[in-house]
Amino acid sequence: VDSVLAQKGVFQPNLTVYGEVQASREVDLRSLVAGKVIWVNPDLKVGARVEQGTELFKIDPFSFETAMASAKSNQNETLARITENEARIRIEESRIARTKDQLALAENDLERISSLKDRGTATDKQVEDRALIVSQRNQTLEQSELNLVAEKARLEQLKAILTRYEWSIAQAQRDLKDTVFTAPSTGIVSAKNVAVGRLLGVNDMAVSMYESDRLEVHATLTDQRFGRIQSDDDGVIGRPVEVIWDVGGEEFRFNAKIERITAQIESNRGGVEVIAVIADPVSKSPLRPGAFVELIVPDKKFSNHYRIPETALYGNDTVYVIREGILESRRVLVHAFSEEFAIISGDLIDGEEVLTTRIAEISDGIRVKKPRTSGADNLENQLLGKVQ
Repeated sequence: VDSVLAQKGVFQPNLTVYGEVQASREVDLRSLVAGKVIWVNPDLKVGARVEQGTELFKIDPFSFETAMASAKSNQNETLARITENEARIRIEESRIARTKDQLALAENDLERISSLKDRGTATDKQVEDRALIVSQRNQTLEQSELNLVAEKARLEQLKAILTRYEWSIAQAQRDLKDTVFTAPSTGIVSAKNVAVGRLLGVNDMAVSMYESDRLEVHATLTDQRFGRIQSDDDGVIGRPVEVIWDVGGEEFRFNAKIERITAQIESNRGGVEVIAVIADPVSKSPLRPGAFVELIVPDKKFSNHYRIPETALYGNDTVYVIREGILESRRVLVHAFSEEFAIISGDLIDGEEVLTTRIAEISDGIRVKKPRTSGADNLENQLLGKVQ
């Protein structure tokens, strides 16, 4: 019979799961303004790659240019009216200052003529004339002050109107800018809904695209596998994986990393969906969303375990060792499988020979012997059970 030497070590098998490539970031370019399409980039085609900042199409800007010109005209008119109003305010303020001076002189004159009347050198008529002048000066001052208040209120109204026109200009400028659609990022065009002459309404979908440099793979780990990996020191999130896309007999390999798990766990799937983001640049590769790929996921690290060929395992929990040419059974616990090997723990001792030849009627006590092999073959045979 053939055998391998049992030797404890640290083993990390690889799991193979399958998943689907999806776009990590997708964007629908919707029309922000309404109008007729007057130009479309000839390179804007479904499946084409466009660079960030590339002009994709244009909408007729005539109505928005008209709105801009009207808003600027209204702005200039309002500015002129504000200048005129400020001049009237300065005139009223000057008139108030002069009226106050005249009122002070009239009051002094009234006081003087009143003193003369008390001494009998002025008449009542003179006093009344001076009092009338004071009253007229007060009335003129009050009117000028009211005019000043009205002019200042009018100025505030004009400033509010000016602000509204300035906002209209900013809106017109933004609308003009929005008539030219550019690619927000480098990506692949997945849908196109524009053509020269087509009318677009506000919020109409024009172009759909996804970032070509950021693809991700959605795959499902069984509950058993997910729980085992999660219990590892490194956990599931951040675990590096390899993505293999087999198409036409050719393999394309990409490095990736599990970035997150799905927002909700669906019980009917029998596992947990994980999302791995491809780290290698894929913009120049033919990989596209929808591709069915294979994921090589490093399993949990098993320390102080044994790795034996699957042929050495009997009944999922028993192996046989050769002790002085006689078979003895050992109870073991299988933790994982890696290719044609099983990773186990149990009643084994380092250096024991584990039977690998399949025997139909196997039991304890059977006497066996090993075939004669060269030294090199024997060394290779023994190394099968050592640390990888």
